[in-house]
Amino acid sequence: MEVQAGSERRSTRRLMVGDVAVGGGAPITVQSMTVTRTADHEATIQQIYDLAMAGADIVRCTCNEPEAAEGLAKIVPRSPVPIVADIHHQYRMALAALEAGVHCLRLNPGNIRRPEHIRTVAAEARDRGVPIRIGVNGGSLHPDLYKKYGGKVTAEAMVESALDEIRYFADVDFDLIKISVKASSVPLMVEAYRQLSEVTDFPLHLGVTEAGPPPAGLIKSSAGIGTLLAQGIGDTIRYSLTADPVEEARAGRTLLEAMGLRERTNVDLIACPSCGRAEIDVVAVAEQAMAAFADRQIPLQIAVMGCVVNGPGEARDADLGIAAGNKRGHLFIKGRNAAVVREDEMVEALVHWAQLIHEEGAEAALARVDTERARREAEKDRDHLLAEQGEDANDSATRIELIHRHAR
Repeated sequence: MEVQAGSERRSTRRLMVGDVAVGGGAPITVQSMTVTRTADHEATIQQIYDLAMAGADIVRCTCNEPEAAEGLAKIVPRSPVPIVADIHHQYRMALAALEAGVHCLRLNPGNIRRPEHIRTVAAEARDRGVPIRIGVNGGSLHPDLYKKYGGKVTAEAMVESALDEIRYFADVDFDLIKISVKASSVPLMVEAYRQLSEVTDFPLHLGVTEAGPPPAGLIKSSAGIGTLLAQGIGDTIRYSLTADPVEEARAGRTLLEAMGLRERTNVDLIACPSCGRAEIDVVAVAEQAMAAFADRQIPLQIAVMGCVVNGPGEARDADLGIAAGNKRGHLFIKGRNAAVVREDEMVEALVHWAQLIHEEGAEAALARVDTERARREAEKDRDHLLAEQGEDANDSATRIELIHRHAR
C-alpha cells in the first residue's frame, strides 16, 4: 500500500524506466548520477552499485563521447537498477546510447536545438519503447526564450521550453515523457514546477540544480523538493549535490521516508539483473530470499548476485551478499568473502548470517570464519568461470559495433 504525504498526489501518466514504474501513483523514486567517466565501465558499475545500496532506484550516466556509449553497453547488462543516459549537445550520442540498451534518455532542450535531430532521437526511442526525460535547466535555456522573457530566466520561459520539446516529440507520435524544470533558485524552481503541473499530466522529475555542497545544498534541495512533494507534485527526485553521489541517494531516500512517501521495515534487497555471466536464476533466488525475510524485520542491505566474477566487488557495500559460482554460493560480508555454501542452500545461508549480523554485528560475524580460505575458494571459481565463459559473456562487442555506426 502506498504511503502519502499531506496533500493528495497529482495524477500523472505512468511509464516504465526499465522495470521501475514512474508516475501514475507509483512510489516516488530516488535518482542520482555517477561522477565516474562512463568509458571506465568497471569504476562506473561499482559506483552504480554504491548508489543502489544507498537507496537509488534509477541511476543516470553521462554519454558524452563514443567511448561512453561503449561503456554503457557493458554497464547496462550488469546494473542492478535502470540506467538513464545523459545527453548534452550531440544527438548522435543519444542514438548510440539507445544502441547500448539504456532504459531512458535525458535531453536538454537548450543544448540539442535542431528540430530534425530531436525528432530523429524521439522516433528511435519510440520504436524501442524507451522513455525520454525533457530536462529543462534554467542555466541553459534557448537564446530565443531569454530574449522573449526580458533577458532573464523565468518560470514561464522554462515551462515554454518543455512544451516546445513536447511538440517536437508529438510530431513523431512519441509520448513516453518525463519532465524536469530545474533551477538553482528554490523559489524559481518551485514556481516552474507548479506552473508545469497545471498544463501537463506527464510525470515530473524534481530537483534543484547545482544546489552546491552540504549542508547548504541539502537544505536547498530539501526545501524545493519537499515543498512540491507536500503539495502532491512530483514523481521522481534527485538531490544535485557537490558531494559524493552516494550522499544524494541517501538524502533522497531519507526525505521520502521522513515525509511518509517511502517506507522501509525490512531488508533492502539488491539483486543484479542477470546478465550473461549469471550462474543462477537470479530472479528466483531473489524472490526466495524476499519471501524468507518477509516477517523477520531485519533492516540490512542484502545482495543476491548472479556470479562470483563481479558480484562481491560490485556489491561490496552491502551488509551481506551471496554470489554464485561453479555450483556453489560464495557468501560475503561488507565485500569480504566469508563462507562457501551449496547452491541450494544460498537463501538459507543468507537468513542465518543476516540474523547473526543483525544481532552481533558484521565484525563479530567475520570473526567466526576463515576469510582467507573463503577468498581462495571464490578466486578459484572466478578463474573457472572466466576460462569457461571468456571475458565478454554479455556480448558487449556486438553492441559496441552498432554504436560505431552512430558515433564515429
